[in-house]
Amino acid sequence: MSLLQVQNLVVEFPNRHGTLRALDDISFEIAPGEILGVVGESGAGKSLTGASIIGLLEPPGRVASGQILLQGERIDHLGADQMRHIRGRKIGAIFQDPLTSLNPLYSVGRQLTETILAHLPVSAAEARQRAIQLLVDTGIPAAEQRIDHYPHQFSGGMRQRVVIALALAAEPQLIVADEPTTALDVSIQAQIISLLKRVCKERGAAVMLITHDMGVIAETCDRVAVMYAGRIAEIGPVHEVINHPAHPYTAGLMASIPDMDADRERLNQIDGAMPRLNAIPPGCAFNPRCPRSHARCTQERPELMSAGATRAACWLQAEDEPRSGGLA
Repeated sequence: MSLLQVQNLVVEFPNRHGTLRALDDISFEIAPGEILGVVGESGAGKSLTGASIIGLLEPPGRVASGQILLQGERIDHLGADQMRHIRGRKIGAIFQDPLTSLNPLYSVGRQLTETILAHLPVSAAEARQRAIQLLVDTGIPAAEQRIDHYPHQFSGGMRQRVVIALALAAEPQLIVADEPTTALDVSIQAQIISLLKRVCKERGAAVMLITHDMGVIAETCDRVAVMYAGRIAEIGPVHEVINHPAHPYTAGLMASIPDMDADRERLNQIDGAMPRLNAIPPGCAFNPRCPRSHARCTQERPELMSAGATRAACWLQAEDEPRSGGLA
């Protein structure tokens, strides 16, 4: 059974001029122990999807329709107090900038022990021991001494390790990691990714890894969802999506990755830019930038349909395959 199910999720932002639809009919699921990568350009809706699951949508954003289920129980309609209990206990969150995730006025030990005490039935002494072990598990040297240090006394990579320890403090079943390695140098990135993979394997936690870095996706994930203009363009096993992309947008993303073996001066690029929310074209949102666009693409919006080992929202797949919807 899937640990997380997102079904036909629609997120809207009402404003003076009407309502902007930021996420449009998003459906996917993540199994226990699985890492799902979510990739796409800035503005595709990746972080918004994560925020919707965690229950941290910025007002006036709201879940207009659809459902988010965690272990079969619906969580998208819960109040702030109920969601606060789930956040931390059942869902851990790792954000891009560790400085904004940690309170500069409290030692990391206090922040860890308070989180543990809030969610688990342990004593203060047990919570402190558990906090030290979490720091050890996440690769913080001299954890027994460093537990009483403050965030500013840690380097960027070490702060991100503390944030991961904080996300794991109450043994959540789901971890939503939003660009967890963006602010770190490449060697630290590799360590953080290795840590996430180990946590997923050892604890059986599901991980939703949001990033724009296809290298991180290839190295880390079991499956990947490619997002464009608030929708999923393609979803499937990571090696299939990378090596045999079915959607022209995915193919463009793959072609834009530098090839270390190729001898060329210019990188491939996808011409144009992602449309603004108030100017999404009819039909397939990618059609103005698509080199393989045809008449149907400008008139009808494709749903996710079978594309071999993956599923793609592209009419090119409809020539051979019957149309199909539902969860990926």
